[in-house]
Amino acid sequence: MLGEIVGMTVQVTGCDACLVYLLETGSGEIVLRASQVPHAAEIGHLSVQMGQGVTGWVAENKSVVALGENAAQDRRFLSLPGLVEDTYEAYCSVPLLSAGDVIGVINVHHRDKHDHTPEEISLLTFIGEQMGGAIARARLEDENTRLAEEAQEMKRQLETRKLVERAKGILQYKFQLTEEEAYLRLRNESRRLRRPMRDLAEAIILTEDLARKASEPGALDRDVEVD
Repeated sequence: MLGEIVGMTVQVTGCDACLVYLLETGSGEIVLRASQVPHAAEIGHLSVQMGQGVTGWVAENKSVVALGENAAQDRRFLSLPGLVEDTYEAYCSVPLLSAGDVIGVINVHHRDKHDHTPEEISLLTFIGEQMGGAIARARLEDENTRLAEEAQEMKRQLETRKLVERAKGILQYKFQLTEEEAYLRLRNESRRLRRPMRDLAEAIILTEDLARKASEPGALDRDVEVD
């Protein structure tokens, strides 16, 4: 999706470079996440604070900044290490918005002087609004997926714990063990056999259930009838 933003922005503006930053909700930092020009070392690591530099100013004020020439002379400009784009002449920055909230910034750079026309700025703003909403929805889907996976993992762990507790109880009863001794026996056997403790617990429970059913009155007669 970020690649789509870069591609559309380049198509609309004919720029020499495009950078996409996303706001990290946890830290509040605005982090570089995509670029037209390769930035392997900077992607995911280079960041600015809210209000810092033109990028931070755009995010904080939810406003567009268009600098047609001498971009580095703007009082808000902040040169970042590793970005050759900061040496370019023209600079336009628009916010990525979702339901009125800033989730990132798109930066467009031209090596030479460039007149950012109202039509161009309007198209960039449109990209920022439409793609901002798409990114927010994608993030929400990812978060929902993560939460669902965490819930499934918690459920699995709870089921495992119940099985282990039941297996421990069986071992305690059959071999007159303490709870700790029963647990250690399960754990050591799990390591020896290189099998998950859950598998051993299920095997112990199944064996106990079969033994109990076999000892029930009439169990032999039922076996004969079936045969």
